[in-house]
Amino acid sequence: MRPFFHPLEAQSAAAREHSLMLALSEQLTFAKLHCDYYAKLLADIDLSQINHLDDLAKLPITRKADLIALQSDAPPFAGMTPKQHRVGRIFKSPGPIYEPECDGFDWWRMGQAFFAAGFRAGDLVQNCLSYHLTPGGFIMDSGAKACGCSVIPAGPGQSEMQLDLIESLKPNGYCGTPSFLNILLEKAYEQDKDISSITKALVSGEALTQPLKSQFAKAGIEVKQAYATADIGLIAFESVSDAGLVIAEDIIVEIVRPGTLIPVADGEVGEVVVTSFNRDYPLIRFATGDLSAIMPGASDCGRTNKRIKGWMGRADQTCKVKGLFVHPEQIERVRRHHAGIDKVRLLVSNEQNRDVMRLLCEVDSSVHPQLDIAAIAQTLRAETQLSGEVALVALAALANDGVVIEDQR
Repeated sequence: MRPFFHPLEAQSAAAREHSLMLALSEQLTFAKLHCDYYAKLLADIDLSQINHLDDLAKLPITRKADLIALQSDAPPFAGMTPKQHRVGRIFKSPGPIYEPECDGFDWWRMGQAFFAAGFRAGDLVQNCLSYHLTPGGFIMDSGAKACGCSVIPAGPGQSEMQLDLIESLKPNGYCGTPSFLNILLEKAYEQDKDISSITKALVSGEALTQPLKSQFAKAGIEVKQAYATADIGLIAFESVSDAGLVIAEDIIVEIVRPGTLIPVADGEVGEVVVTSFNRDYPLIRFATGDLSAIMPGASDCGRTNKRIKGWMGRADQTCKVKGLFVHPEQIERVRRHHAGIDKVRLLVSNEQNRDVMRLLCEVDSSVHPQLDIAAIAQTLRAETQLSGEVALVALAALANDGVVIEDQR
């Protein structure tokens, strides 16, 4: 039986850097020739001078936060896909940000994460990430099938129907957010449903907290984490519990000081920047906005790539809620949609292991006494694809500190 999903997961650091640099040289040349965005971005750069991983710092960064404006100017993908290139699916994430998916085996490269989490051929997996507009469901789906698993495309929500599915089909695996797995466990207990067939899980989209880990362990479910984005696919995955995340093969990960191009020392917290070798959607020095840090040494599992500490927050005010990004621009659009709101602040908290949003709207009640809270909540859901509470507060109640999204978790 093979020890790893990818044959290169145990290669030496020198061999990995050599293969990555060869791939990088080819990818840079390809992107500059075939993608309008990179033809402009790299126009004045001599690519022959990019010979070592340290030379990446000579290349400009493309920030995820800038995709909204870039794609608006050159829809749908800002010229980052090759000209005359056929895209199989187009997804719309909050922002809005559009992401492509093309055909191909394990296109999102998630097989490594499923394999490390113990998934094997013949497993039946209940996939509870959404297949609607955002790519999360398809990302998990492709990774599970790359390991030879069969997938139940359940999506999120409809927990009672999901429990019936589990009792009937008896899947032995789950993938989705940790909070939804916890919801299924709680409802199964309340309704005396048997979901003990599930013994393994790969979770993503949210932090896997210690209380949730304890709940899953009590239920006999071995849980591992994957760190992926809708743009890149898999970035890193957990192979040994509580020992960081192993960086995926076939990408380059840098940790840079937020707001700069400068890499930080190993162990220092910085922004995660990824270079992908996907010819369908080349992303070169793509700044995710997520914070993490490189960990010392290699994993005890035998995989030799570097490890990161996992998700450690955001470099900007963008916030991930229930697996979806919420951007300050979206909250500002809610404010502008309703006349009479002076300032807004979105508070994000975690209550009983579930993400909760509460939008504070600063209003002059003497001028706008009849502002419709339900209508504001409806606009918030339309903009973010997430529900949240709305509260009106008096003028000057919110600080003038520029904060639009306050993550209190």
